[in-house]
Amino acid sequence: MTLYQRLRQTQQAARSAGVDALFVTPGPDLRYLVGYDAVALERLTCLVIPADAEPVLVLPALEVLAARASGLEEQGVSLLPWQETEDPWALVAGLVAGAACVAVDDRMWAVQALRARRALPAAEQVAAGTILQDLRMVKDPGEVAALTAAGSAIDWVHAQVPDLLRPGRTEREVGADIAELILEAGHSQVDFVIVASGPNGASPHHAVSDRILQLHDAVVVDIGGTMPSGYCSDCTRTYALGDPDSEFRDHYAALQQAQSRAVDAVLPGRTCASIDAVARDYLTQAGLGESFIHRTGHGIGLETHEDPYIVAGNDRALQPGMAFSVEPGFYFADRFGARIEDIVVCTADGVEVLNQRPRDLLCV
Repeated sequence: MTLYQRLRQTQQAARSAGVDALFVTPGPDLRYLVGYDAVALERLTCLVIPADAEPVLVLPALEVLAARASGLEEQGVSLLPWQETEDPWALVAGLVAGAACVAVDDRMWAVQALRARRALPAAEQVAAGTILQDLRMVKDPGEVAALTAAGSAIDWVHAQVPDLLRPGRTEREVGADIAELILEAGHSQVDFVIVASGPNGASPHHAVSDRILQLHDAVVVDIGGTMPSGYCSDCTRTYALGDPDSEFRDHYAALQQAQSRAVDAVLPGRTCASIDAVARDYLTQAGLGESFIHRTGHGIGLETHEDPYIVAGNDRALQPGMAFSVEPGFYFADRFGARIEDIVVCTADGVEVLNQRPRDLLCV
């Protein structure tokens, strides 16, 4: 799908939702719609997308050359620069005079959202995500290719991790090495590095610390970054230094089965909640239900976490092109934890798995 087509789809979705215009500020929505990775500044940059008129980018005059370099004018977007002493929200309001309802970007800074309210006091304001999520959630072939490249890049990093895990090193030291490898693998930025050893593995979002890795530790390594395309990687593997005890091995075997079954269950028409239930029910039967303390997965694309969310209560039906993680885990406070995470894409007849590293417990 071209960016021009995305803009037209957005306008159609706005009309269907009874929204007169969208206001999109720097962030993933702006990049998705026009390919412009604008820097979020205190100076307002706002893409105004009227439901029935051509889109206009209101931007600081000093950002005009950067905007033009992105090629957005080729998508039919005109530029309306403002000078330092002008009120940019007055310009925005003038573009949508008489609007009864406007949709404000989910990632808009609060101070800008408040200014939008003052500029258009008579207009109802709703979240733009309610309009854009259905478009962004279903990836086109180009987006799937970008996610596939991101998955291959982070797989390469995981292939190097065993050489970094040695007793006597700290989590922080290992994490610094991994961050360098993420960039070496082709990412443009490091988004997160989790190296959670021993009891720290019981905290799903631990990050890193000065804890020294010890023999027999289980180590959860959850890493991801953003590629030059703007699309993200995210993959988790659990390693062990030496041989873990039989209890951990039994738990891990159950986790591996739960993750595999949930991946295999992905099929168009099945709900997000049903995929969560496959993993959760299996772990519950294995006696690990109470230790599985988070949802089974999240969507991924221009953001690491986006719709759809694979969680109980989400009855949204899967569609071909939806990309998301499948990442059950178990966590025992003060003892250990484990997680296995792959990014998958729902296809017309099943599922494509974008991460290919082994899921067996790797003892180093």
